[in-house]
Amino acid sequence: MKQYNVGLVGVGAVGTEMIKVLRDRKFPCGKVQVFASRERDEKILGETYHVLQANEKSFNGLDIVLFAGKTDVAIQLKDAVVKAGAKMIDNSRAFRQDPDVPLVVPQVNAEDLDWNKGVIANPNCTTAIMLEAVAPLHKAKGLRRLVASTYQAASGAGAPGLAELEEQIRDYAAGRPLTVKAFQHQLLGNVIPHIDKFDETNWYTLEELKMRNEARKMLHLPDLRLSCTSVRIPVARAHSESLNLEFENEITPEEVREILSKSEGVRVVDDPLNGAYPMPLDATAKYDVLAGRIRQDISRDDKKGIDMFVSGDQLLRGAALNAVEIAEQLVKRGLV
Repeated sequence: MKQYNVGLVGVGAVGTEMIKVLRDRKFPCGKVQVFASRERDEKILGETYHVLQANEKSFNGLDIVLFAGKTDVAIQLKDAVVKAGAKMIDNSRAFRQDPDVPLVVPQVNAEDLDWNKGVIANPNCTTAIMLEAVAPLHKAKGLRRLVASTYQAASGAGAPGLAELEEQIRDYAAGRPLTVKAFQHQLLGNVIPHIDKFDETNWYTLEELKMRNEARKMLHLPDLRLSCTSVRIPVARAHSESLNLEFENEITPEEVREILSKSEGVRVVDDPLNGAYPMPLDATAKYDVLAGRIRQDISRDDKKGIDMFVSGDQLLRGAALNAVEIAEQLVKRGLV
């Protein structure tokens, strides 16, 4: 089997998870070269990597470069990756709305990889989790409108967010004052309806607008009506979302379960009388998005509305796993 030289830019939570997924899925790696802001030796998942400083001359000889760093770094290094002949798979927001860059979840729109020009964007983690469950239903019944409320884990704000929640738990147990730095307010014992900056023209946050704009692009529905409220909750890992869906055609909960049970990347967990429904604890470290609480929307007079709840691991399904699956698709489609 042909092997591919892989680069990784960024060694935070997502970058570490990418290395783990490459190993777990046995991606045919030849060389794996890790880059960061400065040169050093670093132990990652029990193996020592010689981390090189990323610059415009770093990518010669690489076939695929996974970016798990900051937006400005991705913008700065994009041309160098493309010039080196490698495929760039970027996890930042840098290129998600660039019309020349496909925005891809392989189970949703792998065909968009065919027109890539060297750069592929990973969607926001909440969008990826949502569309794993929504896209199969759209293909079957035609999505018209979507209202989402997200319940996002502390680790969605990166290592500092998770560390702050853990510190607050320890301090609360010890009777010490709680420190607030990573979030706008104390997260422990609280929920914060504020993720990213507010757009002062409509008072949605950028996180909420990303879900609308990215879903429109990936589903090829430029006029999709989508509204979202994003909330940070005191959970360590895995995001959850409450979804209200309106379709062009009638759809029943039984049909939803049947469609999703046959969909890659989704696992139906929908036995509420026995306590079986999606929860972030159960989605943590799992590849699949969990979908449940599936029911007819009783606010409507027709059968074109569905309510459901989903949970997914944002570091895996929403980031690292999706990036590696894009790389796998590039190989499968002969694009690298």
